[in-house]
Amino acid sequence: MIGVHAPEFAFEQRIDNVRQAIGDFKLTYPVAIDNNYRIWRGFGNSSWPASYLIDAQGRIRYHYFGEGNYPQSEQAIQDLLREAGSNISAAAPIVPDAKGAEANPDLANIHSGETYLGYAQATGFSSRESVFAGAARDYSVAALKLNTWGLSGNWTVGAEKAILNQPDGRITYRFSARDLHLVLGPGADGKPVRFQAVVDAKVPGPDHGVDIDADGNGTVTTTRLYQLVRQSGDVEERTFEIRLFDPGVEAYAFTFG
Repeated sequence: MIGVHAPEFAFEQRIDNVRQAIGDFKLTYPVAIDNNYRIWRGFGNSSWPASYLIDAQGRIRYHYFGEGNYPQSEQAIQDLLREAGSNISAAAPIVPDAKGAEANPDLANIHSGETYLGYAQATGFSSRESVFAGAARDYSVAALKLNTWGLSGNWTVGAEKAILNQPDGRITYRFSARDLHLVLGPGADGKPVRFQAVVDAKVPGPDHGVDIDADGNGTVTTTRLYQLVRQSGDVEERTFEIRLFDPGVEAYAFTFG
């Protein structure tokens, strides 16, 4: 097993951040750093994540782009091991014991897609004010349609992230998926940022993600993906809002599961 880390955002290029993530996830296999995308391009890759199986002769025999397909991937591993001379017997696929944001996505109920907050790739932006790229501006949000979002408060929207300049900023998103995640980080000074998340203007209760409590409270301490919503019942179209009490937070992208 060899991992390849191809960064999507600038903060993911920092080796210390990669080391911390390897430790947090307790990874024991080597991870190559592909900051210049040479491995990515060499494989003709187009997705995070992507899986490749290479046989004993060094040939790529199987690949899969995206999450899921775990039983088929494991069957392909077993087939290649036997082909290479292993006496491994056929076994039922192992169900990964993943928790929190690592858990399998509910693919049948995802109706919202990855959404970037930086102006270079942003889609669905629906604040009353247009984006003033790279400079501070006050924003406000009206009613949202599905898969639209907006900022409230004083923000600077950069190419790949939005930075909150003053206390009490908000991000609102109308989504439809079981899980909602948001990539967040503290400001340049590294000070923690307190926040509260609500769903349909109420505390999330049993629908809270692993990075907040039932009242929606949490703290941004490091730059990473935060799981903020995991609907415990039927998946419905909902309005998510995060209120950030402290300035400096950096918001990168929403993802859904």
